[in-house]
Amino acid sequence: MTARSELFSQLEQSVTRLLDVIDGLPDPQAAVYDGWSAKDVLGHLTFWHESFARNTRDLSLGVKPHPLKGRLMDLNQQGVVEMRALSVEEVKARLRAAQDLIREHILNPQLGMIPYRRGSRDYSPEEHLQVVTDHIEKHVRDLSRR
Repeated sequence: MTARSELFSQLEQSVTRLLDVIDGLPDPQAAVYDGWSAKDVLGHLTFWHESFARNTRDLSLGVKPHPLKGRLMDLNQQGVVEMRALSVEEVKARLRAAQDLIREHILNPQLGMIPYRRGSRDYSPEEHLQVVTDHIEKHVRDLSRR
C-alpha cells in the first residue's frame, strides 16, 4: 500500500467516525462552539471537503481548479451559513458525495499539488490528506465530548 492510499484509508476512517458521532448525538442542534452547533460543525467540514473534492477532481482531469477565495475566518462562516438551510441528512449526503469524489481521483498518479484556497500555499496529495484527516479528527474529538 502506498503512502497516499494509506493516508486516504485514514481519511475514510475519519469520515466514518465523524458520521457515527453525528448519528450518536441526541441533539445535533446543541452548541459545540460559540455560535456553532454540531450540525454547523458537520456543515463546516462538508464545505471544506467539497472544496478538496472539486480541486482534486479538477486536477485529476486536467482542468484548472478554482480554490475558494477569501479570508479563512470568512470562508469558515460562509460554509456554516450555506449548510444551515439543509437538514443533517442532506449535509451528511453531501459529505459522502465529496468523499466519493475524492476516492475516485485522489490515487491518480498524475495528481500534483492541490490548492487549498487562494492566497494559501498548495499541498501535495499526501500532505493534503493528512491535513484534512487531522482537521476532521480535531472536530470529532470536540463533538465526542458532547
